[in-house]
Amino acid sequence: MHRAMNQVLAAAAVLFGLASNPALAQSYPSKPIKLVVPFAPGSATDSAGRVVAQALGERLKQAVVVESKPGASGIIAAELVAKSAADGYTLFMTTNTSHSANPSMFKKLPYDPVRDFAPIILIGELPFVLVVNNSLPVKTVSELVAYARANPGKLSFPYASSTSQVSSETLRIMTKIDVVGIPYKSSPQATTDLISGQTQFFITDFATSTPHIRAGKMRAIAVTPRRTSAMPGIPAMDESLPGFDLISWNGVLAPAGTPPEIIAKLNAELKAVLAMPEVRERLAALGYDVTGTGSPGDFAEFLKREIAKWAKWVKDAGIQPE
Repeated sequence: MHRAMNQVLAAAAVLFGLASNPALAQSYPSKPIKLVVPFAPGSATDSAGRVVAQALGERLKQAVVVESKPGASGIIAAELVAKSAADGYTLFMTTNTSHSANPSMFKKLPYDPVRDFAPIILIGELPFVLVVNNSLPVKTVSELVAYARANPGKLSFPYASSTSQVSSETLRIMTKIDVVGIPYKSSPQATTDLISGQTQFFITDFATSTPHIRAGKMRAIAVTPRRTSAMPGIPAMDESLPGFDLISWNGVLAPAGTPPEIIAKLNAELKAVLAMPEVRERLAALGYDVTGTGSPGDFAEFLKREIAKWAKWVKDAGIQPE
């Protein structure tokens, strides 16, 4: 009797919830939204997050506040979002670091990249650039490789993300050079040390590097995976090292269990944001190839493909899980 009554009550609760969801979506958001970013201010992910947050807030008529939580290859930020309330008020500006590479680079994560998140939309892809310290007498990838071979163990590279680390290790493996990797908490900090000469080459994002390249503080010698109008005249890594096609990406996630009506509303609003010419222009200036047209389901399938792809890249780069 009690069991039957409990089943009836449970069914009624589900029906009530389904009936009330449209109203919930219509009233959302009723307070500021937090967009958590896994990298430091000045990084490409943080810069893009602020562009998207401002435009999304204007459309929703509610503040979207960027909260930077750098460190531990995006693990700190990802865990924070995964454990947040699934109410649409905490979102994640995710990257391939936290949601493609980390599952292969760490033996144990405090979050599951698929089970603990609800995909909203893929924002776009972000090429990387290979830069060198101005005192290094190289202007091409071939010259960098030749110099490294002539000076084994004397060159070092910083990395502040999985993309940067895997790219640099891939370069090392493909060319059989003896160089040393140094981990950093953020790309801006790593860039500062490259300029000062504490490290010699760096595969990094456009947003962090472009101002320093234009100011003549360091030199760009290649982009990956293909040539880009953002840096005309700079050859692609693939032209010197065929098959070198690593790339970064960004997207927006919510905690698993976020109501589907809210996910659908955010997807629609973010599509509108990413279709704005001024937003696309600002993201393009950061080096982004903006996507912003897919569904949550499309992004979910993309994530599964990327996890498999990065597993191969990490293995091929010879990186042992920590």
